[in-house]
Amino acid sequence: MSFLIVSPGKDPKPWVEALKNQHPGLNIYVYPEDHNNEEVEFALTWNHPRGLFKNYPNLKVVASMGAGVDHITSDKDFPENVTITRVVDPLLSEDMGYFVLSLCLNHLRNLGHYQQNEIEEKWEPMGYDRNKDISVGIMGIGEMGKAAAKKLLNNDFKVRSWSRTSKDFDQINNFVGDEELEEFLSETQVLINLLPLTPQTEKILNKELFEQLPEGAYVINVARGEHLVEQDLLEMIDSGHLSGAALDVFWEEPIRDEHPFWKHPKIRVTPHIASVTHPNSVVPQIVDNYERMKEEDPLKNVVEKERGY
Repeated sequence: MSFLIVSPGKDPKPWVEALKNQHPGLNIYVYPEDHNNEEVEFALTWNHPRGLFKNYPNLKVVASMGAGVDHITSDKDFPENVTITRVVDPLLSEDMGYFVLSLCLNHLRNLGHYQQNEIEEKWEPMGYDRNKDISVGIMGIGEMGKAAAKKLLNNDFKVRSWSRTSKDFDQINNFVGDEELEEFLSETQVLINLLPLTPQTEKILNKELFEQLPEGAYVINVARGEHLVEQDLLEMIDSGHLSGAALDVFWEEPIRDEHPFWKHPKIRVTPHIASVTHPNSVVPQIVDNYERMKEEDPLKNVVEKERGY
């Protein structure tokens, strides 16, 4: 029985070291080194080559290295009988909460404006809003969304949320489903996207949605680049309906040198760093699931393939 790591473009060494520290006897292969495909029953991956896992006849579980699993579920050749698991890590959620809070404060206090003015040697004070007067709407109220909501509530923001299904969060007003989306958007001054990426949510951040936000609303996308119709965002910012955006995720990463986001004065770009998985933090739960698989016990953090998360 063997354990396979597949992570093109990501250094596997910290993962191998963390796995061996947690489980010294684990037989680990790192793709694409030579190995016997029939030995592999458990794989850990990020952005595997499409169709790869159909070549492993005894594969039982594929674990995502992070909270997101769209890089797995989007593989049309993924074996139907293989279970997918994701990472649920309080540190990841906490990191996301702090990052989202930072972006909201950056927007309210016009720090991007002053950063640009510093380069241009301009002294140009601006007025600002206070946290308690701003309504922040979170799309997607899973573990990451809840962590972000708590940080915002603790810093006096008014918080609302929207999700496909009803969520239990006593401190905020949760809007549910397509029929309540317009009401959710109508009073959202800062929109934060933390939805999982599914066929239903791809391109959800589009002109039609932006038009339902109040004039001057600000958009923060820290989920997936495929949620956003980039040209629609540019159009709505340039028209003045949106005041700007902070983007941490993109359709193509890294974004190309000539991409219009780079030099747009009202768009903040960060390189997908809102919440980064640390192997030592999440390997214990991965090894736990490996042992559960061997003992045929129920796995933790299993993905519902029909829902995509």
